[in-house]
Amino acid sequence: QIHLVESGGGLVQAGGSLRLSCAASGRALGADNMGWFRQAPGKEREFVAAITPTGMITYYGDSVKGRFSISRDNAKNTMFLQMNSLKPEDTAVYSCAASRWPLNSVNYYDIGTYDFWGQGTQVTVSS
Repeated sequence: QIHLVESGGGLVQAGGSLRLSCAASGRALGADNMGWFRQAPGKEREFVAAITPTGMITYYGDSVKGRFSISRDNAKNTMFLQMNSLKPEDTAVYSCAASRWPLNSVNYYDIGTYDFWGQGTQVTVSS
């Protein structure tokens, strides 16, 4: 079993930046694909970004490409999401997730691909 805890959320003005962290405990994350998803009030959960175990391959949702960057530090059992040029529409609860399934072009954005989830951290972007 793995336990994921997000941190780093908060209130920021439009155009600002935040860095989210996802810390894992229970076992090492080195073999897991990892992802970030977000959910705004009244909306479905949306894929944000994903990263393979070595960090060599990353995927991004269209709405965050060029603004967000996903990374990981397996030695620290932690994953990150650097969010720049934030917009009010980025406001949501951001959750991290882990998967032992191989990621590919048809499953990296699918919620069902991920086995373990954190509780989420609130990100609010004011205009």
